[in-house]
Amino acid sequence: MPSITQKIPHALSVVTLALLGACGGGGGGGGGGGFGFMPTASTSTSSGGGDQPASTTLSGTVATGAAFAGAALTVFDQTGDKVCEVTTTAEGTYSCSLPAGTKAPLVIQAVRDDLTLYSTTASTATGTTNVTPLTTIIVAQLSPNGDPSQLAAAIQADAGAVTAGSIGDQVAKLVAALQPLLTALNLSIDPMSGEFTANGTGQDRVLDAINVSVRPDGTAANIEITVKALPAGDDSPPVSIVFRSGDAVIATLPPVDTASLVSPPTPAMVQALLDRINACYALPLAQRVDSPIESDGNAYGSAANVVAPACRTLFVGDDPANFVSAGAPVGRVSSGARRSFESLFRFGPTNLKHDRGNFEYFHANGDIALTFRWTDIIGNTDNDFINAKIVDGALKLTGNSNTYRAAVRPQLEKKDYLKHQNLVFHSVGYAISIDNVRDGNGDPILSKVVATTASLPGKELVLVPKTGLNTLVLTPDGTAGSALNSALWRMSARYLDPAQTGSPSDFENANLFATPPYTDEQLGKIADQTVWKLEFFRADGTTPNVVQYVRTFSRVPTIAEAVQTPLVELAPALRAELLAESQNTARGIVFGAPTPSEPNNVDFSADGDLDGWVVPNGALAPTSFGVFGRAPGPSGARFSETVTVRSTARKAMVYCQPVSGSDAHCVPANNNSWQYAQGASLSTFSFTARTARQVDVRKNFEVWTVTLP
Repeated sequence: MPSITQKIPHALSVVTLALLGACGGGGGGGGGGGFGFMPTASTSTSSGGGDQPASTTLSGTVATGAAFAGAALTVFDQTGDKVCEVTTTAEGTYSCSLPAGTKAPLVIQAVRDDLTLYSTTASTATGTTNVTPLTTIIVAQLSPNGDPSQLAAAIQADAGAVTAGSIGDQVAKLVAALQPLLTALNLSIDPMSGEFTANGTGQDRVLDAINVSVRPDGTAANIEITVKALPAGDDSPPVSIVFRSGDAVIATLPPVDTASLVSPPTPAMVQALLDRINACYALPLAQRVDSPIESDGNAYGSAANVVAPACRTLFVGDDPANFVSAGAPVGRVSSGARRSFESLFRFGPTNLKHDRGNFEYFHANGDIALTFRWTDIIGNTDNDFINAKIVDGALKLTGNSNTYRAAVRPQLEKKDYLKHQNLVFHSVGYAISIDNVRDGNGDPILSKVVATTASLPGKELVLVPKTGLNTLVLTPDGTAGSALNSALWRMSARYLDPAQTGSPSDFENANLFATPPYTDEQLGKIADQTVWKLEFFRADGTTPNVVQYVRTFSRVPTIAEAVQTPLVELAPALRAELLAESQNTARGIVFGAPTPSEPNNVDFSADGDLDGWVVPNGALAPTSFGVFGRAPGPSGARFSETVTVRSTARKAMVYCQPVSGSDAHCVPANNNSWQYAQGASLSTFSFTARTARQVDVRKNFEVWTVTLP
């Protein structure tokens, strides 16, 4: 049986954050003209938990603004029994015939992919009960621990946990908090029982105007409602409220400027854009572009080489040359900086599918930020986002005016120390990803980038280039000489073992931790759409600074939220192999001398080519796998390699990639390829997944030896 020495070297619900977003239209009933909450029979009539003499029908609309089509909808009665299981229609409607004897209260759950919506009713009489982000808030408010998934169990234990009166009280409180938005829209709503259609009018217009986040943390849910208004400037904070389930009073939304509530893209417009993108990628590569096809089946070229009308008409002006994102035009080159839409020039993305489009927010110039999901021909999937604008009633892809490629993403991380289970810890923070752009000589063109946000007044983060790394890294004091090893700012960290004293920052001194750490209460008050200012300083000292703004889709999780998040795990066999191979080496796993038959590559699988990792129920499948280590020698430079992995994959191969001519961690191999040098070492194996709201979910497996101070 091959040893781990031969194979690796010789010596990520989804996040349990329920992120509920409105996308495009909806509407049709639920009032119009007048303001506020209008009680209906559903909130004032209850069966009192008694038997129902005959079957009745429960129906309603399931929507996030856009129809929540194709969702698995289940109705649970007072005893916890499933009394209805149906699939929502393309219009987001459902209809359930409740059997005779059904006992109220009822809980309704609608599941599609990584998003679950909830609702409840205290009556089994025929009537309307909607399922939306707003009804999910109501269920969270009624649930004893704020987790909407636990209300059914609470009702089973105590049928009096939900009554028509308690539902009505929570609805009235929520509607009162929304009143500034309702006034601006000149609408009234009944979230639970008001009849409406997902078509962008009436009650659905309210759903379309907000994003909702419901994040249970074990004791309550952190809830945020953000208005999708047109910001006055790139640095304008969002209009939002943040509260916890169980709060006696919900703060009212700030005043909403009617002029800022510009018409959003309708669900039909968003879907039409995705359909057009799919039509482009359905074409063979040779029809998408007129560039020569290389021996590997791919092509190089520029926007001018994109010739298929189905592809060209995706962009503003029906010309991909109009799309430039972070200074990168459409195209693909054999070397140098990445271009936009390189996938148009590769055969692998042929028949790539795009769906689950969601309108997230407006940019100050009126452009629209959309999130979406892509799926390839073998079922791999991931979440991404793009900018578009409405042109003559249709959405067209548009880039941005940014000079540099940069992103700020909230991150949840768990570090598993194979040799030190007492040191396993969770951390949360923001990852600031900025390319280490180099000139023709391989030297960085940026001296530093300064990141600030009004959401965290007085806090300044400084990132600098570091030899061997492709992205900038954080510093503790703002100087290049103090460069750390990552761009992740850990705002809070906590050991899994409650008996472990101290902090992970005691030994994780190559990474930046907030001092003092932020509390969960502080983290929970940060807005989802946090605006970050990034100021870029050039190394030449003469080129003017550039300022870019980044708006997040979600805030950083709290530690309590992170602890409840299921994550990828190592296959037991590979865990044992990694532990055995690294047991006697402080730096982790050290490569020996390569041979022609056993080159020094990372084959991350268990003996017998078996799976290297497992994805538990509820966990996101990782889509990125990275290895971190050091070049040979006592002071070998740090390196990292990251590869994209299929969401269906459970093992991976990683090959050495030198970043400069002086890079010592790689040596030549056969066929003009590279392999890891003898004496190079691996300390960390890292998996990353990304939620629909662009939260990075990371799990690191550490094989180096920790020495506590």
